[in-house]
Order: sequence, then structure tokens, then C-alpha cells
Amino acid sequence: MNKSTSIYDIPSAAEVAQMAAVKGLIETGAFFHANRWSYATSSNYSVVLSREPLRILITASGRDKSKLGSCDFTIVDETGRTIEAAMPKPSAETLLHVVAAQEAGAGAILHTHSVWGTLLSDLFFAQKGFAIEGYEMLKGFDGLATHETRKWVEIFDNTQDIPDLAKIIQNRLRDTGNPLKHGYLIRGHGLYTWGRDLAEARRHIEVFEFLFEVLGRKLSLRA
Repeated sequence: MNKSTSIYDIPSAAEVAQMAAVKGLIETGAFFHANRWSYATSSNYSVVLSREPLRILITASGRDKSKLGSCDFTIVDETGRTIEAAMPKPSAETLLHVVAAQEAGAGAILHTHSVWGTLLSDLFFAQKGFAIEGYEMLKGFDGLATHETRKWVEIFDNTQDIPDLAKIIQNRLRDTGNPLKHGYLIRGHGLYTWGRDLAEARRHIEVFEFLFEVLGRKLSLRA
């Protein structure tokens, strides 16, 4: 140990994990912005820090995702409220992260606002979703081992009543016969997806966004 370093200066395991989560989400924001999936202050990202009690590190409200810094995050509990009054205000959609953490066992939850995701969510809203099948990229989703599969992307209506939407999502995640898997779209809004950790959640974003663009361009060629 360096003589100038006190044992009290060594960060705890929880602090190290939190710093790593912040760093990972900062990099994620820059990457998503560069790929045109998160513009300006749109989108929100989170990582679960602990489950008992539930603590979620999430982007603060109204922050530019292309240049996130360590002060652009807050920590919320199972109610979606910050654990300390002095912390920044969390995203208005925090409860959507909470239900994904609680019901899907998500370790990270990511939300993007891409052009293709927005267009498709509006185009197919009347059908409540759309299918994507036959593409090799489908194997990027956790649990899918072949491209010979049909992935249904569910679309929910956009609303300012986030508690109500969170309850709807919670019920879909709890549906034992046909649970919501991997992610969903909100009409005219964007994509929500998750994973066991940040790396898996990022992979799911990349898979979804690739498939959205493929489908969108395919429909454009047919027009």
C-alpha cells in the first residue's frame, strides 16, 4: 500500500461497482448518440446496483446523452424515488426501469429514440406490434439459437401516465403463458430493452436497432 494512502481512502466493492456502472453508461450514451439512436436529451439508461434493497443507478432527467458526466446520474429505490433528496431528479420514465428490474430480472435497462424504431412503432401501432423473422441477427437475443424464429415486437401506446404504463408492462412481464421478452416499443417514442448486465442490454439494443432499420428499408423498397 502507498504510504500516502489510508485504508479509509480505499473504495468499497459497492463504490467500485457504482463507478464502473457510471463509466459504462457514459460510454453507452456516447456510442448510442454516435449511431443516431439517442438524440439530445432523449433516452434513459440504468444499471441495477443491488436487489435487496433495490437500488438502480439511472440517468438524471434532461441530460444530453452524447456527453454524460459523473454528475448526470442518480440512484432510485423500488418506488422510483431518489434515495437522497439532494440527488438529481431521475428520468420521468424511471418506473419502467423498476418493473424490468423486478419482473424480468434485468441487470441493466436501456431506452433509445431511433428514427426507425419511432417510425415502425407508429406504422404498426394498430396491429399492436410486428414480426421479424429469418434474419441471422435474431441470434443476438438471449435464448435464441437460430435465425429460423419469429420475433414479435410489441408496441404500447404513448402516455404521460407512467405509473399506468408501468403496470401494463409489469402485467405483460408476469404473463406466464406469453411473457414479454427482450424489449418493446412505445408508439412514436422508442425502444426499451434489458439484459442480465449492461453488455447484454447493449447487445439487445444493437440487434433491435439493426432489425428495425432492415425492416424499415425493406418496406421502403416495396413502396
